[in-house]
Amino acid sequence: MKKLILIDSNALVHRAFHALPPTLNSPSGVLTNAVYGFTSVLLKMLKELKPDYIAAAFDLAGPTFRHEAFAEYKIHRPKGPDELYAQIPLAKEVVRAFGIPVYEQEGYEADDVIGTLAEHARTHRDLQTIIVTGDLDTLQLVQDERVVVFTLKKGVTDTVTYNEKAVRDRYGLDPEQVVDFKGLKGDPSDNIPGVPGIGEKTAAALIAKFGSIEKLYETIDHTSGKPKPPLTEKLIEKLVEYRDQAFFSKKLSTIVLNLDIDFGLEQMDWRKLEESTRLAVRH
Repeated sequence: MKKLILIDSNALVHRAFHALPPTLNSPSGVLTNAVYGFTSVLLKMLKELKPDYIAAAFDLAGPTFRHEAFAEYKIHRPKGPDELYAQIPLAKEVVRAFGIPVYEQEGYEADDVIGTLAEHARTHRDLQTIIVTGDLDTLQLVQDERVVVFTLKKGVTDTVTYNEKAVRDRYGLDPEQVVDFKGLKGDPSDNIPGVPGIGEKTAAALIAKFGSIEKLYETIDHTSGKPKPPLTEKLIEKLVEYRDQAFFSKKLSTIVLNLDIDFGLEQMDWRKLEESTRLAVRH
C-alpha cells in the first residue's frame, strides 16, 4: 500500500518553537528553532514512514469561518511572538525544497485543508493517508489503517501513531465520535465552550452510551420518569440548558471535508518534484 503524508505545518512549527530553546540561530542571527524542529520532524517522518506522496497544509493569516461564527474562538490564545511567525515562510521554503507542494485556503484552517485532501484520498484504493501534526484535532479523521495520525507526544522526537484502536484506547470512542465528545466537553485550547460542568469522563460515557449528541438529545426528549444511568436528573437539566451550545461546539470542532481543492497525487509525488528542483538549481 502506498503512503500519502499530509503535514499540519503550523501545528508542527508552533510545537517546535515552544519545545526548543531560543538559542538556535542562523549565521546572520535569525532565530531558527521552530524551523529546525520542523525540519527534524520532517526528516524523521521521511525516514520512518517512507512516503510516496506528501502535501503540506498551512494556515493563512486572517479570520476563519469559525472566528466569524464565534468571535471568542481561540480568543484566549496569546498572539505568538514575531520570532515565531517569521519562521513560517522558512518552513515553506524547506518543504518546497523537498518537492512538497503547499496547500492553503482563505477562511479555513490547515485542518480543513487536510480533511478535504484526506477525503479525496479515501477514493484511491491501496493508499494510506498519514496525517503528521503537533496536536490531536485531526483524530476525528482516523479510519482503521487507511487514515492514521502521526503526532508528537513530547518535544519533537517522541512520536505516536493513532489508528482506530489507539483512538478507542484513549477515549473509549470511535474517531468520528470525537467531535461529539468535544461538543459536550468543549476544547479549552480552542476556547470551544461545550457544556459547562461536563468533563472528559462524563462526556465520553454519554457518547459511548448514546452514540452522538443528536441521539443523546433525542433520548432526553423522550425520557419520562427517573432517567437511567449515565443520565441523571441534574445532568439532564444541564444538558437541556446548554443544548444549543453543545450542538454549536460540535460544529466548531468538525473539520471541513469539502473545500474546493485541486487534488492530484501527481502533484504530491515529492521525489519527482524534488529532482526537478535540483535540476532547476543546477541550470
